[in-house]
Amino acid sequence: MEGISIAKLLIIGALIVLLFGTNKLRSLGGDLGSAIKGFKKAMKDDESGASKSSAEEAPAERVSHKE
Repeated sequence: MEGISIAKLLIIGALIVLLFGTNKLRSLGGDLGSAIKGFKKAMKDDESGASKSSAEEAPAERVSHKE
């Protein structure tokens, strides 16, 4: 079974451009980029919130046992 060659990918890309047009693809790319940026920002906010809460929930002092 043959894999997807570069020539086939170029033909598929040309068909997509012909079907949707460059303006539609450009706006789709911008929307996708802003969605990824928003997701990364939310992940950073979540990680910083988790580190703050773990610092607040520090364990109590250890008790040493005398023998």
